[in-house]
Amino acid sequence: MSGEGEFEFIASRLAPLSEGAPGAAGLKDDGALIDLDPGETLSVTTDTLIEGRHFPEGGDPELAARKALRVNLSDLAAMGARPFGYCLNIAWPGEGVSARPEPFVRGLLAEQQRYGVRLMGGDTTRGPGPWTIAVTAFGRRPAGLSLRRAGARPGDSLIVTGTVGDAVLGLEALQGGDLGLSRGDTAYLVARSLTPEPRLPALAAMRRHARAAIDVSDGLLADARHLATASDLRLDIDLGAVPASAPAQAWMAKQQDEATARLRLAAGGDDYELLLATAEPEALIAELARAGLPAALIGRFEKGAPQVTVRLGETELTPDDWGFTHF
Repeated sequence: MSGEGEFEFIASRLAPLSEGAPGAAGLKDDGALIDLDPGETLSVTTDTLIEGRHFPEGGDPELAARKALRVNLSDLAAMGARPFGYCLNIAWPGEGVSARPEPFVRGLLAEQQRYGVRLMGGDTTRGPGPWTIAVTAFGRRPAGLSLRRAGARPGDSLIVTGTVGDAVLGLEALQGGDLGLSRGDTAYLVARSLTPEPRLPALAAMRRHARAAIDVSDGLLADARHLATASDLRLDIDLGAVPASAPAQAWMAKQQDEATARLRLAAGGDDYELLLATAEPEALIAELARAGLPAALIGRFEKGAPQVTVRLGETELTPDDWGFTHF
């Protein structure tokens, strides 16, 4: 790594990212000590990203850093938690390391400034496998806040923020596929795949109006099923109500079958929008809009065996693919 050893890299590149992080000790200890204010709960989440699977092989290290941090902040958002810090584990590949650290740290610094988080610890190593980045992120949420996957109740509405399906189309473009779209539309979809936006502006509205939440990482269908299973309820989803961006709509217009196209977008994953169960859909949607986040009502929870029914208007659909799985 440009002549730097492990400890020199930590001291010169990573330690400055910890400035201002309570309990980080300048990354000179084996862990961080975190004191929370009374009435607050610590939320913790972790994700691992592997080159060639979660971000493009040989791609921009700055974008890899940004995505690695953002997907964890998205998990905290789904738990109603405001992020404040993270730990970072890096397994550098055996080859081609020297050019990566500087843009990688630059990406982390940009995200820290954007989201108000600080590096609090971690580990670096080197191995024969692909470049691997693991982030553990920490957030604060009010003590007693009941906002988990299992909180939905019969009669609750299912709300989704933003638009769904952009990331899977962006991934296809990154892999050399021709979407038949303009350069601008394709660039938008690629950006949605490489740099997802954690929906932290939704926190205040979620805390007031949502009873269950999850972020859309594995795909809308798969993550909606996680909500239904955890809440032990049946869930009905209308794909016709699921929002799509203008580029995704342009892509759908070129497809032979709307149902097949919408199923693909709903199973694609990596959108990092929020799925929210609520008894107050109008109030939640209105407050999200005031926070700059468009949202739509796409489904309803009912008593019954925990399963998801998918339809397009009045036509029930049978998905062949529910979403991403690692195995």
